[in-house]
Amino acid sequence: MSDTLTPAAPLTEARPAHRDGNVLRWLAAYTASILGDNVYYIALSWAAVRAGTPSQAGLVMAVSAVPRALLMLGGGVVADRFGPRRVVIGSDAVRCAAVLAVAALLFTAGPGLWPLALLALVFGTVDAVFMPAVGALPPRITGHGQLARVQGMRGLAIRFANVVGAPLGGLGVALGGSAAAFGLAGLLIAVSVPLLVSVRMRALPASDARDGEGPGEPPAPRTAWRDLGDGLRYIRRHRVLAPLMVAIALGDLGFVGPLNVGLTLLADQRGWGASGMGWVLAGFGTGAGAAALLLTVRGRLPHAGWLLSVAIIAGSAAIGALAYVPHVAVAVGVAVLVGLLAGLSGALCGALLQTQAEPAYLGRVSSVAGIVSLGIAPLSMPVSAAAIGAWGTGPVFVASAALCGFGGVFALCSRALRRAELPR
Repeated sequence: MSDTLTPAAPLTEARPAHRDGNVLRWLAAYTASILGDNVYYIALSWAAVRAGTPSQAGLVMAVSAVPRALLMLGGGVVADRFGPRRVVIGSDAVRCAAVLAVAALLFTAGPGLWPLALLALVFGTVDAVFMPAVGALPPRITGHGQLARVQGMRGLAIRFANVVGAPLGGLGVALGGSAAAFGLAGLLIAVSVPLLVSVRMRALPASDARDGEGPGEPPAPRTAWRDLGDGLRYIRRHRVLAPLMVAIALGDLGFVGPLNVGLTLLADQRGWGASGMGWVLAGFGTGAGAAALLLTVRGRLPHAGWLLSVAIIAGSAAIGALAYVPHVAVAVGVAVLVGLLAGLSGALCGALLQTQAEPAYLGRVSSVAGIVSLGIAPLSMPVSAAAIGAWGTGPVFVASAALCGFGGVFALCSRALRRAELPR
């Protein structure tokens, strides 16, 4: 379960992440990669709409989700076995090659659904190993005391990519069609590869690298199934990680539906229109960006477990209130509060996952968190839409807020999680 070290950095406390060239190279690589992802999704949706019917385009866009959900737990095992940096580099290289191959195909032939569906399938499969490896990488490039700051920097990168990626993808489509947009996405992903190669890795402590073997004992034969089972048992028995996973699952299940499908239906019901919905989403993004900036500047927040629980509970109350706001200006203010609290709780969840888990298990821990957020929580969207059709936005937003809030209450009831702290 080792990774290639270039060269191995000492296991002393690192310099502040925002002044560490090693972390900044990783951040630049990560930003380029997710910016390429945003451009890729714009290119894929445009090409799919041009090549088929709206329903066919929707199926193409959904193809990525299936392998990502089914294979992500195995992706965590791959990340732990081969090392997160190696997996991230390989994943980005495969994604870049696949996107550029489709770009070349579209330059020489008309768009077709089958190449786009195949690309989406490859992208989703590679994402299943890419995402756990991304989650496992930060503790290997900086000290534990800097992980909250790194989560803030990562949040800022995500916000930047979300704001810039869509217009950049649209510009690529406008100037050269889907082929040019795919080419741009591939080049952006390609930028991340040499940057990742230059990132130095911190060596695992011997106790972590042995992955649980006793001193003096020969390592038992390892299989992928055994590694997966070990990882799941490790999470289940951990006093902080087990309740944290439950809090993440409940929070995401109560959050994803209202802030995706529910917000669209609410804006239509209130007569805010697409522009009003856009302003509300911008408010949410602003709040989440502010939370990421706070963690980037502060680097560490005390009483992390308690603060995480309170942020989830307060954020859930704001989600419930959003359904009863009559004016779009007030809704934007509430959305800023939701984004701030959700961004804060999400970053603290990520930092606690990375500091509480032993490095040798981080890929599997990240994969379980990812399958909850990206595999289970999206299932709430069609359920939320159907429920709103039957009972209206108010009751569904309140029920979703209650589910989300229960995650915070559950976290508060766990003594170990409530008292969890981020390292200094």
